[in-house]
Amino acid sequence: MENKTTIISPSILSADFSNLNYELKKVEKSAAKWIHLDVMDGHFVPNITFGAPLIKCIRAKSNLFFDAHLMIENPQKFIESFAKASCDLINFHYEATTDETLDVIKQIRSFNKKVGISIKPQTDVKLIEKYFDKVDMVLIMTVEPGFSGQKFMESCVGKIDFVKKHSPRNMLIQVDGGINDKTARLAKKAGANVLVSGNFVFKADDLNFAVNSLL
Repeated sequence: MENKTTIISPSILSADFSNLNYELKKVEKSAAKWIHLDVMDGHFVPNITFGAPLIKCIRAKSNLFFDAHLMIENPQKFIESFAKASCDLINFHYEATTDETLDVIKQIRSFNKKVGISIKPQTDVKLIEKYFDKVDMVLIMTVEPGFSGQKFMESCVGKIDFVKKHSPRNMLIQVDGGINDKTARLAKKAGANVLVSGNFVFKADDLNFAVNSLL
């Protein structure tokens, strides 16, 4: 049963792509009811992963909540394709939209999807404060987006605390980057209630134990 206050969203980027159906089933049997989908275009971040076609394929195999993290330029051009791929929440980067941020939020809402807004470690969290009451979730990156396995940046913890103090009570606060059983405690203490974890979960000898240790 999922913890009432903490949601675990394992990052599929760390899964075995040769056997995604098996990996998804393992997550479904754990206390993690979300799956984090890291979409990278090789431009906004220095890596390329996958797009809407793969998500559409695995959607038919899983009942998990699909948490799509778009690390791409011009996300507004692709929102429709990810919505049609049945992502439940579409999370875009403020750095990729800036002046068009409100339009992107409205676009995602038009498809009846939950909305997330994300910032990189070097971005001032105050720049997105005006959107707190317009989104369902804020994602604080605690590593530079692009590759899994990086070390958690403790300097970002203050941003989590800021969001907690200045956002609506029911808004989700997600943290992504270097999350393990130790850093999870730091993030949760600051106010995070959604934790993304890749290597720590998928590379663990016991996925269930790893997930439970984050709750």
